[in-house]
Amino acid sequence: MNNGNFTIKEVELKLQYYCSYQDRCHKEVIEKLKTFKIIPEGVNQIISNLINENFLNETRFSKNFVRGKFKIKNWGKIRIVNELKRRNISIYNINQGLKEIDELEYLNKFEELFNKKLSSLEGLIPSVKKKKILSYLLYRGWESSLIYSKIYEL
Repeated sequence: MNNGNFTIKEVELKLQYYCSYQDRCHKEVIEKLKTFKIIPEGVNQIISNLINENFLNETRFSKNFVRGKFKIKNWGKIRIVNELKRRNISIYNINQGLKEIDELEYLNKFEELFNKKLSSLEGLIPSVKKKKILSYLLYRGWESSLIYSKIYEL
């Protein structure tokens, strides 16, 4: 497909579908716009139209992103924040998104992941277990203070 032969209106319609299919952040939409080789004024016009018509909303994106990554991927807050920063989401929107995580649910999920990983490491010596649990949970973005306090209970 030759992406250089579309009018601004056609590109905008394509991006409306792109944004309605799944919540997108500004960075993703701008990357998609680059594939259409549009002049900068057209890019700004399309972005502002998408925002005005509520196809593009970073607060909504960050809330959905946080909920999804926490509940489905079992990510901790550190990984979620880093991924949102990588997508150039503002600190305000990151904080709005993090409000979607209930603190009690967060701690329960941590306990569940810790115990699940611990039970999968039967037969290993304690130091290896601790190292594997630590690296598993750190990779998923859980706070090291939570991990260490739980490891010291072993």
